[in-house]
Amino acid sequence: MTFQASVLTIFPQMFPGPLGLSLSGRALEAGIWSLDVRDIRDFAVGRHRSVDDTPAGGGAGMVMRADVLAAAIDAASSPDDHRPRLLMSPRGRRLNPERVKCLADGPGAVLVAGRFEGVDERLIAARDLEEVSIGDVILSGGEIAVMALLDAVIRLLPGVMGNPQSAETESFAGGLLEYPQYTRPQEFEGRSIPAVLTSGDHAKVAAWRRDQAMKLTAARRPDLLVARESTKPAD
Repeated sequence: MTFQASVLTIFPQMFPGPLGLSLSGRALEAGIWSLDVRDIRDFAVGRHRSVDDTPAGGGAGMVMRADVLAAAIDAASSPDDHRPRLLMSPRGRRLNPERVKCLADGPGAVLVAGRFEGVDERLIAARDLEEVSIGDVILSGGEIAVMALLDAVIRLLPGVMGNPQSAETESFAGGLLEYPQYTRPQEFEGRSIPAVLTSGDHAKVAAWRRDQAMKLTAARRPDLLVARESTKPAD
């Protein structure tokens, strides 16, 4: 089954961009996923072909119009289209590995790249948009957030990664950050590869990596350890 991504943006020329390169680019060429980019301005209204207007109640900036976005979404997905509709938004629920995996297991997604001060709230309700955030940062538009989400999803699709085990040992797998990685040369500016990694003792290597992952997580993302403990089954 091909993962079908439909992207709604006022800058269609930004796509596929990085998604056309490396793993995601090869997967796109192989038909593992497809990309349908829609220019929101094609659905603009009025003599000036507007996609936005001033915020009701006053305030700075502009707001994307509900009628314009509704027409764009309706053109990108039919009534029997069961793909989730995602609006990239800093106020959305933060993207996490579980949501990424859920999307990768599904048929695809319709992704709206917002701009300006945001999107008319009525459109979010009328078209059942799920607001998604990639982190506590403000971007000038949702396009880069869309690319980040798609990149995270595409690499989990069957046949994309050469070694599927890679996804099982990287950061956030098992609720931990990834352990430190090393490769040749053996010595670099007075620093050596930890001896345990070249010992040939696989059990000791596994134990060292788990210990390092725990230490890194405790130092940099203690919240992950708290969440990890809360999901453990009670004795």
